[in-house]
Amino acid sequence: MARPAWMRARPLDPLRSIKIKLGVLVVASVFTSTVLMILGLRADVRFRYMFVVTSLASLAVTLLLAHGMTSPLREMTAAARAMARGDYSRRVRATSRDEVGQLADAFNRMASDLEQVDRHRRELVANVSHELRTPIAGLQALLENLVDGVWEPDKERLGQALTQTERLGRLVADLLDLSRIDAGVVPLRAREFAVRPFLEGVLREAEAVGLDVVFVVDVEPPALTAVADPERLHQVVANLVANACRHSPPGGRVSLHATAHEGPGSLVLDVQDQGPGIPREERTRVFERFIRGGTAIGETPEYQGGRRREGGGTGLGLAIARWAVDLHGGEIAVAESRFGCRIRVVLPDRNARDQAGTDTLSAHLRP
Repeated sequence: MARPAWMRARPLDPLRSIKIKLGVLVVASVFTSTVLMILGLRADVRFRYMFVVTSLASLAVTLLLAHGMTSPLREMTAAARAMARGDYSRRVRATSRDEVGQLADAFNRMASDLEQVDRHRRELVANVSHELRTPIAGLQALLENLVDGVWEPDKERLGQALTQTERLGRLVADLLDLSRIDAGVVPLRAREFAVRPFLEGVLREAEAVGLDVVFVVDVEPPALTAVADPERLHQVVANLVANACRHSPPGGRVSLHATAHEGPGSLVLDVQDQGPGIPREERTRVFERFIRGGTAIGETPEYQGGRRREGGGTGLGLAIARWAVDLHGGEIAVAESRFGCRIRVVLPDRNARDQAGTDTLSAHLRP
């Protein structure tokens, strides 16, 4: 239902101070009363009638001007009540430039942030529930068949159960990382270390899983060192390597190339796979939470060589990698490649990182 024009009017909006608005309100009321009083005296109107008319006219002027001044406050009250019921879509019409208008702008920004947080929370619950349901259902069916004697508890069946359990473990570990990230400040303990031994250590852990890929490490110069937090950088490299292994064909090659960027302690790291690659329009979305291979979890399953890839990722690895790189003040992106997918990580030199104050930087994941 449309409101009358006088209820939508805000004649005092151009004024930048609530104090000036109150002064104008008083002056307008006094001026109206004075003019009507003079006109009444000239027309020889009785005083009691003149008093009633001037009082009503002053009240009307006051209500008209005050209504526009307090309208944002009433809208904020209604919007706050709607938020209490879970509706974060309400906004306040902020047209004034005074303190109330600034409050309305801040309220709208807060409402927008709360709406985004609430949407991310709902998506998180839905995506985690979906991701947990698949391995739990598979594990339950497998154990029921083993208990009922339908299958023998041989090495193959127990291996399937182990695979589902490992998938659950990866998801829980990633969720714990995200909870630590969202909880607040995460310190960055940067130090200088040799790059090649660090990368070889990460690949030894990946090889222990028994992945059917070939790893290639190329570090230029061979004695290259970098300044970073080894634990956080380990998260980055491990997630990128796991992602590359999942998308490479059996017997494929996963290449790691490291070189200096600019200045002491800087690093450029490329992780290249031989998979199908990522479409250009999807290259920024893969670093969002629960986006896997350019597709949100729960949508289209991953396929490789005409068969479905089992034991896929949780859709959190690249998001965690982006957070860790942001914590170093660096950049991570999908780089151009003639084949497969190449993800590049760039960490700045120690001087740039010190100037940016990244030793105490807290970087939170974005949707």
